[in-house]
Amino acid sequence: MTRSEIRAAFEDGPALVSYVAAGDPSADATKEYVEALVDGGTDVVELGLPFSEPVAEGTTIQNAIKRALEAGMTPEAYLDLVRELDVDVPVVCMTYYNLIYQYGEEAGPEEFVAAAADAGISGFVVPDLPVNESEPMYEACREHGLDLIFIVAPTTTPERLESMLDRTTGFVYVQGRLGTTGARDEVSENTPEALERLQDADVPKAVGFGISSGEQAREVVASGADGVIVGSAYVDIIADGVENDLPTEEVADRLEALAAELKAGARKGLPEPERK
Repeated sequence: MTRSEIRAAFEDGPALVSYVAAGDPSADATKEYVEALVDGGTDVVELGLPFSEPVAEGTTIQNAIKRALEAGMTPEAYLDLVRELDVDVPVVCMTYYNLIYQYGEEAGPEEFVAAAADAGISGFVVPDLPVNESEPMYEACREHGLDLIFIVAPTTTPERLESMLDRTTGFVYVQGRLGTTGARDEVSENTPEALERLQDADVPKAVGFGISSGEQAREVVASGADGVIVGSAYVDIIADGVENDLPTEEVADRLEALAAELKAGARKGLPEPERK
């Protein structure tokens, strides 16, 4: 494995990981939105490859995926979009294993992982890939120098957690609450406990599911997280732009402003340096 670009993104303080669905509402708009998120302080882009049965997603992201699929997003179009992105941060592909497995002429993850690496992807989040069935994907990622990131849920057993940490690289995705994705008004009271379980992990810990404001980002980092993952709050802005036929530039400005708020909030969660 080469040095992880994703892990390096956590080295300068709490990282902001930002999700959008590729192709929502178009590939061209996605490129502008991703660039705006990076301008706002995003350290890692989590770019969703739309799949028709996104079991881990709430209504907000399900609707985004539906819009993207209706606009013609495919695995090939996704890889083309990644190649055209003009950003200097790592890009993580978030998708479901069926698309990865069935890509190319031979079933299995190797062909898509190779194509993704060639396009500029730095790692994968695959919510429906059980850790005990992940060896082919793990080996394909190792072969091509990509990170494989597992989601640790509040219900993950100690045995499964140990297996996940054995194969997780880049960062560990900490599911801050039970259920599906979606913006919430409050940080889950289970977040400190979830992070406590991972105190001995040798990869950064980023918390997702429900974060939508700078204050929530501050709380999560103050609880011990190395980064925050935000998706639905951005997708809500994109959906509002679609519903109200707003210019792409206006939506991009709103995304950049929210990313800046989240990044600033995350930094405020760091402990004050000790005075000598």
